[in-house]
Amino acid sequence: MAIGTQDDSDQMLSEINMIPFIDVMLVLLIIFIITVPVIKHAVNVDLPRANNEKLLDKTQNVRLTVDADGTYFWNDELLTDAAFEQRLSAAAIQQPQPELHIRGDRAVRYERVAQALAAAQRAGVQKIGFVTEPQLP
Repeated sequence: MAIGTQDDSDQMLSEINMIPFIDVMLVLLIIFIITVPVIKHAVNVDLPRANNEKLLDKTQNVRLTVDADGTYFWNDELLTDAAFEQRLSAAAIQQPQPELHIRGDRAVRYERVAQALAAAQRAGVQKIGFVTEPQLP
């Protein structure tokens, strides 16, 4: 077979040259192997496991509900503003002091909840929490 004959020039290569593609992929693989540990900024800590249990209302907890109209309910009992402040004062002097759990309606004006917080602060209530519904996934 002679070099440079007419038969060699008529045939075209129909295969894709994979060597440059493989070279690029290997370079990218090396770059990712090097950069992934650098990207991780977290400190490795072995955290303890714990069960998340729903906090049940203790008998000494006070449930303050503010409905959409801004009406106060003390443990599901309707209250006026004056009676509400009297109940807060009575709860503040109890030993141990009960926790105040505020359940505000989504549609209530923030002003009513802020008034309840200010009244609790004036009365001397130390432990106040807000009750919410868990967000569904």
